[in-house]
Amino acid sequence: MKEKASDQKLRGGYYTPTPIADFLCEWAIQTNNDTILEPSCGDGVILESAAKTLIKLQCKKVNTSGLLNGIELNGEEAIKAKDRLYKLGLYDVDKNIHTGDFFEYYEKILTYNNKFDVIVGNPPFIRYQDCKKEQMDIAFRITRSVGLELNKLTNIWVPFLVSASLLLKENGRLAMVIPAELFQVGYAAQIRRFLSDFYKKITVITFKKLVFPDIQQEVILLLAEKNATTEGISILEIEDIDMLNTYKKNNFFGIELKPIEHTGEKWTQYFLKSDEIELLHSLKQSRKLTNSRDAIDVDVGVVTGNNDFFIVKSGDIQNEKSYTTRMVTRSAHLNGLVFTEEDWNGMAERLLPSRLLSLNDTNDYDQYPQEIKELIKLGQKHGVNEGYKCRIRKKWYIVPSVWIPEAFMLRQVHAFPKIVFNEARASCTDTIHRVRFKKNIDGRVICGAFVNSLTFAFSEITGRSYGGGVLTFEPSEAENIPIPLMGAEKLDLEKLDYLFRQEGIYAVLDYTDDILLKDGLGLSKGEIVKIRGIWEKLRDRRIYRKNNKK
Repeated sequence: MKEKASDQKLRGGYYTPTPIADFLCEWAIQTNNDTILEPSCGDGVILESAAKTLIKLQCKKVNTSGLLNGIELNGEEAIKAKDRLYKLGLYDVDKNIHTGDFFEYYEKILTYNNKFDVIVGNPPFIRYQDCKKEQMDIAFRITRSVGLELNKLTNIWVPFLVSASLLLKENGRLAMVIPAELFQVGYAAQIRRFLSDFYKKITVITFKKLVFPDIQQEVILLLAEKNATTEGISILEIEDIDMLNTYKKNNFFGIELKPIEHTGEKWTQYFLKSDEIELLHSLKQSRKLTNSRDAIDVDVGVVTGNNDFFIVKSGDIQNEKSYTTRMVTRSAHLNGLVFTEEDWNGMAERLLPSRLLSLNDTNDYDQYPQEIKELIKLGQKHGVNEGYKCRIRKKWYIVPSVWIPEAFMLRQVHAFPKIVFNEARASCTDTIHRVRFKKNIDGRVICGAFVNSLTFAFSEITGRSYGGGVLTFEPSEAENIPIPLMGAEKLDLEKLDYLFRQEGIYAVLDYTDDILLKDGLGLSKGEIVKIRGIWEKLRDRRIYRKNNKK
């Protein structure tokens, strides 16, 4: 079942474990005459489960193969799928498993208005740039037909999911293995909106342990009904695939069904209870909250092209003030809420790489001192100039976009996010974001006010988390986090920094929540406790997955 990793990656073919295939089919297939489509059937594991489910429902083998339809791009895998069905004693499977592209099949079959009772599958997870142009042209034509304007960040599973949905009958059911990025990435916003409009009821099953640990790809099971008796969305989180047996035959009793938003909002919020979601929604509409985009501009850190070469230790270059810039290379070096001169000196004393070779683009090579020339020659000797980022520069040794931010913001977060005021006048690599404050904005106030339970809770929903448990922010996401600023001028950043270093984050939260949430927003003690609980629930879920990925 396993091939070379590179082959699998190119094909997007990480095949479905049998317990998942069985679960999807037993949930989706309701009668022994349901017509079924698997749009990317691979070696046929899901089709085999579908056939067994039909047979359990008293479908005669002579009729079963006529209800099954599979599409597979890879001819060798299609043969394996047919062999699986032949071994079950099915007939005429050749005409039911088609070798070819699903999107071409979609356009052809739609001409005859053929639709299905059930669509079940595990679509390929392939980036746009790894797909054939003709394939994506058709895929985008299909998605545009329902008003979706996708871009080149889109993974192929998105148009797969849309196209499959459009092939369902009025009372149809869809059951698919989908990347968990459906919950949280920006390019999936349109598909979230599409699903919420297209389906009456959606159930999502997530796993605390990774289903595909070899690729660190977190997946979910998407169960969608076009015409259910109840309406809304429910999220069920279980330990691993072995627990699926507990929920077979639609046994989702006790799982809260929440109203589904017909927006592109991230679905991470649905891990919360309805009253928790409602509290966050009501607060997000408050005029007392400031969106971070109105206070800060966030940009990526410096992309050197080769940190080992360009970032040196303090003292490695004699005239370092003229030819280097202070540099923070890891978020672990940002120990407080202020990056102080003392913090900087501590890095230098520990002989950490902390200075960026930052040469003036206006100088000719001959104008540099001998030690800089020798360093450039050394880089060429070791092939630094041949690296992609260096190779595309006019002068490979001139690192672009080196500027000093007013503050730093963590790009990848373990327990909680923060904006760190930059007293030491350093820059940073792209492991950390650079922050400028808007005109007439007091940066110290923003850095202090960012540390509160409400902003932390919104951050968990705004950011994205993959199988590794780290919360990641793109600049656009970092600029879309609500901050309570009413009364924030009362905060003393130096005091908060001291409190943070001495007693930890909860001591700071107790102090800031009292000023910003109780006094500033007028929230009750119970509401503040609930908000902190929301943050902790989402944080702990994310971190738990990191520690239990296998």
